[in-house]
Amino acid sequence: MLDHYMVGRLIDLWLAEDIGACDLTCQAMIAADAKGTFRMNAREPQTVAGVDVAAMVFRHYDPTLDVKLTARDGDKAVKGTPLMTISGNARSVLTAERTALNIVQHMSGIATLTARFVAEIAGTKARLIDTRKTTPGLRMLEKHAVICGGGANHRLGLDGGVMIKDNHIVVSGSIVAAVARARASIPSLTKIEVECDRLEQVREALAANADVIMLDNMSLDDMRAAVKLVDGRVPLEASGGVRFETVRGIAETGVDFISTSRITQAAPAVDIGLDDAN
Repeated sequence: MLDHYMVGRLIDLWLAEDIGACDLTCQAMIAADAKGTFRMNAREPQTVAGVDVAAMVFRHYDPTLDVKLTARDGDKAVKGTPLMTISGNARSVLTAERTALNIVQHMSGIATLTARFVAEIAGTKARLIDTRKTTPGLRMLEKHAVICGGGANHRLGLDGGVMIKDNHIVVSGSIVAAVARARASIPSLTKIEVECDRLEQVREALAANADVIMLDNMSLDDMRAAVKLVDGRVPLEASGGVRFETVRGIAETGVDFISTSRITQAAPAVDIGLDDAN
């Protein structure tokens, strides 16, 4: 999921935002030739994501820094697990520290919450997927973090597939008309998903030969009825009202996918710190 060219462009923006004209503290207090070795450590149990990006931050700011990873994205880390060691110019390490920590804490928070949801639905056929409700500018990284936590990605952007929602249906006149219009103009391998909030819409979406059907904010009873109605002919995605307390029940209805924005929008940053390794 990570394109190094695109990540590099983001890092330029992050560092420019945080540093401004200069790191006044480091410039005033630390000798230009001072050296140091620092270790990035997990300070609480977590699923790791973003260590490669954090390492890129240090290398991007100062290519002379020696950055060695001791953990990989997707690893389960306990409190005290070292994630990387950075050696070299002390000014450089401390100037880039906060930017590197911010991104790895945020991404690991997403991966950790995703892993918790994934574990909760283990043993069912359902697979947890994300949404487009991501932080502007960070979608690639947040969706990568979902993968690190054991989840899967929905569309990466609006060009990744057709999602026909209620307003599209209103404008088109019906689900059948909306699917037919989309099918006539999209690339031949592109899938069409239809959002349904009632069982009669599920029947119409089936008749229209939709490729995927989303069950939007349906009750568990209606989801089970939809699963029986569809009978495996197309994949079913459940969305809406997905919380940790409800996700197991949704998975047990027999749906194929469960999408939630909580894993990207509501994941708290985990505690990771940079400590002197000497």
